[in-house]
Amino acid sequence: MASKDALIVVDVQNDFCPGGALAVKDGDQVVPVLNGYIDKFTKAGLPIFATRDWHPAKTSHFNTSGGPWPPHCIQGSKGAQFHPDLKLPPDTVIVSAGMGSDEDGYSGFLGINDSGAKLVDLLRQRNIERIFVGGLATDYCVKHTVLDGLREKFKVVLLTDSVRGVNLKPGDSERAIAEMLHAGAEIVTDLQRFTE
Repeated sequence: MASKDALIVVDVQNDFCPGGALAVKDGDQVVPVLNGYIDKFTKAGLPIFATRDWHPAKTSHFNTSGGPWPPHCIQGSKGAQFHPDLKLPPDTVIVSAGMGSDEDGYSGFLGINDSGAKLVDLLRQRNIERIFVGGLATDYCVKHTVLDGLREKFKVVLLTDSVRGVNLKPGDSERAIAEMLHAGAEIVTDLQRFTE
């Protein structure tokens, strides 16, 4: 880890965890692992960003309006809240995506903060050059966030021990990881062993 690194925690929300409206199998298992990364970045004085799905009640993203997914992460709902055991520090920058009635918002880079600033601009304001990404789900929001990060010319490290996938089709998560690796992401299974 270096001074121009940041951690991005992707969509660790109640609706994506067991019992939620769009639960990812074992989704809650990323929480203690991410808490370890959050602690490392906090102690190093490095910034932490958390993305969240923040959908309106009516959106083309939902199967109630012709989309692929059951209603989930509706703005202000319990399902849209971060997992209660996720230990985000008070200065975490929260970025919300999928807020438009016709937006999927898969990538954290489509999100904005409360002031309307885009994630890419928030990262550049802090001179971030490399992002470490973990969260939910491997084959959707994590993948799109990683790929967009690479397109925006950041170095991207995927923390594979802190992601879980939807796997609508068997092997979707493995294919997503292969796609991220092929696009230029670095794959790390344990930050403790990560070296520059």
